[in-house]
Amino acid sequence: MPTDFVKVDKVRLVQKDSAVKAFCDVLIAGVFVVKGLRVISGSKGLFVGFPREKGKDDKYYDTFYPITNEARLELVNAVIAAYETATKEVKEG
Repeated sequence: MPTDFVKVDKVRLVQKDSAVKAFCDVLIAGVFVVKGLRVISGSKGLFVGFPREKGKDDKYYDTFYPITNEARLELVNAVIAAYETATKEVKEG
């Protein structure tokens, strides 16, 4: 996958005490925007939750997700890095 295939467009930090730490929008290949990725604090550390939609069976289903491990890693790494940069800027600023 080319470098900068995934670019984090926006990071919105969650100010309340919650497992969800931020919402992010990403730009993919310079032509697609995906809104609503979540940075979540779990028992094993931070992870990225993908946009979801409630089905007729009241279960939630991801509406966007990477198919390959390579794509997943690039996306997750970009989002976590952008989140860490945003939190560092808030602490310093």
